Amino acid sequence: MESAEYEFEQLVEEYMTDVRKIIFVYVKNKQAMEDVAQEVFLSVYRNLNQFRRESSIKSWIMKIAVNKSKDYLKSWHYRKVSLSGFFKEEPSRDDTEHKAISNFQNQELAEVIMNLPIKYREIIILYYYEDMDTAQISDILNVNVNTVKTRLIRGRELIKRRFEFNG
Repeated sequence: MESAEYEFEQLVEEYMTDVRKIIFVYVKNKQAMEDVAQEVFLSVYRNLNQFRRESSIKSWIMKIAVNKSKDYLKSWHYRKVSLSGFFKEEPSRDDTEHKAISNFQNQELAEVIMNLPIKYREIIILYYYEDMDTAQISDILNVNVNTVKTRLIRGRELIKRRFEFNG
């Protein structure tokens, strides 16, 4: 039993950050993100012995995170919450002005991404911020690879239009 607990602790340590990021894409609230993350790892713990290793453990955990996030949105009233610091860079003493501009641009981009419709937002986040390929995203979201590619293209177009409109 101790080895199973150790394996679970390693999974939590390795994937908690990624799980929190993908949950935040859906719930846009830090407290809700923490609650859903706990649900995700509770589910992982309960079902770890049933993991069939047909995909990577990360894909399996991320699929659970997506499903738990969607369940949360179905069960609670969704409300807009301000995005603060989701992609925020750590401040540095070197080249402060450049860092400030870069931080502003990252926050502006994060805000645009977080306001995309969920079907584009989830794919943009998984592709660019979680470094997943279209096949992995297809597996996690349970959609066709071509659907992932189409939504990725449309998501990029929406981001581009938003910046052209604001720029």
